[in-house]
Amino acid sequence: MSKPSISDYFQLHFIVLIWGFTAILGKLLEPLDSSAVVLFRTVLAVLGMGVVLLVRRQTIRVAPGDRWRLLATGGIITLHWVAFFLAARIANVSVCLAGMATSSLWASVLEPLILRRRVRTIEVVLGAVVLSGLYLIFRFEFDKVVGLALAVFSAMLSSLFTIINSRFTQRLDAYVISFYEMAGASVGAFLMWQAIRMLDPLDVNQVTQYIPNTPQQWGWLLVLSLVCTVYAYTVGVRLLRKFSPYMAILTVNLEPVYGILLAVLIFGNSERMTPGFYVGTLVILIAVLAYPMLNHRLNRSTPTEVA
Repeated sequence: MSKPSISDYFQLHFIVLIWGFTAILGKLLEPLDSSAVVLFRTVLAVLGMGVVLLVRRQTIRVAPGDRWRLLATGGIITLHWVAFFLAARIANVSVCLAGMATSSLWASVLEPLILRRRVRTIEVVLGAVVLSGLYLIFRFEFDKVVGLALAVFSAMLSSLFTIINSRFTQRLDAYVISFYEMAGASVGAFLMWQAIRMLDPLDVNQVTQYIPNTPQQWGWLLVLSLVCTVYAYTVGVRLLRKFSPYMAILTVNLEPVYGILLAVLIFGNSERMTPGFYVGTLVILIAVLAYPMLNHRLNRSTPTEVA
């Protein structure tokens, strides 16, 4: 592993900033329905990823079993993104990102179940701290409870497909994984988009849109798909060659901080919350940031057997 430069550190924080901007883009795309945002995002992203693979002259051949599993994982990503954008609209961007900060808690619960490893005491303790932070947010921002619940659900789905991908990355190339999962997400998003359109009652005032109809909406969708999905993912994979997983995870945990600051700057008073919200969010972020540091120390203090 080569030593990272100052430019590498800047790029790492820059892509985390980009990921924090996705909830804001979902808000800016209103009144386009959340299912439509995910549909056009995934379609454009799979086309962009296909171009990347062509430039790299890389084959996309995988075993039939892996292909269907990757496509199914893309369906989980669809649900994750729809819940994510819906949470930002029902509540606001700040509440959405506060709920997404629970992804580390979900990982500590799901990883032992899926990968069949033992539950660690430190994860249970920090999980309780995260729950206390959520309680503070629920208590003082009760009118936004539905949006926060959707964000927490979205965080659970995010942790789920990340754990699933941890197995795929041991055998398959990251770009190929992303291509098939974006394709699966496109199919899932199309089916959800069609179902919501059929179930939606007649909207006389045409408040909700299901197809982008302005240059501004198409522009934001291109930013969301090409910059926040294809570009950020590609750079993130490349930077993992220079940064340790510990350093990368620690930096990515700053996504809610960057996102909430951007939301306040862009949307102003609509994103200003009660003091209880910020205290609860701070409690969650402390737990999230403390986990990799405490985990690193515990791993160093554990005696290892010398062959």
